[in-house]
Amino acid sequence: MKFKSQIFTAVSGSVGGLTFAKNKGGLYTRARAIPTNPNTPSQVAARDAMSTLVDAWTNTLAESARDAWRVYALNTPVVDVFGDPKLLTGQQMYIRSNQPRVRAGVPRVDPGPTIFNLGTFTTISIAISAAAPNDIIVTFTTSDAWANVDGGFLFIGASRQQNQSIAFFKAPFRQAGTIFGDPVPPTSPKTIVSDFPYALANKAFVTARAGQADGRLSTAQIVSTVVVP
Repeated sequence: MKFKSQIFTAVSGSVGGLTFAKNKGGLYTRARAIPTNPNTPSQVAARDAMSTLVDAWTNTLAESARDAWRVYALNTPVVDVFGDPKLLTGQQMYIRSNQPRVRAGVPRVDPGPTIFNLGTFTTISIAISAAAPNDIIVTFTTSDAWANVDGGFLFIGASRQQNQSIAFFKAPFRQAGTIFGDPVPPTSPKTIVSDFPYALANKAFVTARAGQADGRLSTAQIVSTVVVP
């Protein structure tokens, strides 16, 4: 609530449950809100990975490597939430590409990629049975580039169960597992164990990103399935 005070000419800060501030419209007050931080293991892992990569960018990478990431970022737009192309900074692209690697236990890639795209992979499919409610069966294409090289991987995240009527789901996803590439590619399908159980006839959403050995990271696929008996 905004107001012009007949009592105060200048006041700022918080008293009890109220916070006082001023903008071009004059003095106003709002309810004081103290944000919470649940610090789930998944959130801690994401923050730790971010911290590790910021430190590496600042203190470990050679300037030539930072320049390579800047060039890659300048030539490789990503898509924002509105579907529009967006250019990241070199540091942002380095963190974007390497954060899933750090979280999955895959060695980070410090030299910037020289192929100016994000990489692609064939659409995956998933299946879940109520008889094994945490198991997500992921079917993928073994001839994809990520699957046929050391340092390639498929990073999988899973949603909580949703009502079957839900058609679109963007977030949140929790890290569920990783399928690692190899010169002898992994067999398909693979079972990924989710933190979340899924009940019969409910829907699950899964997100997947493919990481290439040179550090490129694809855009996310989101697929879904209805739990069967």
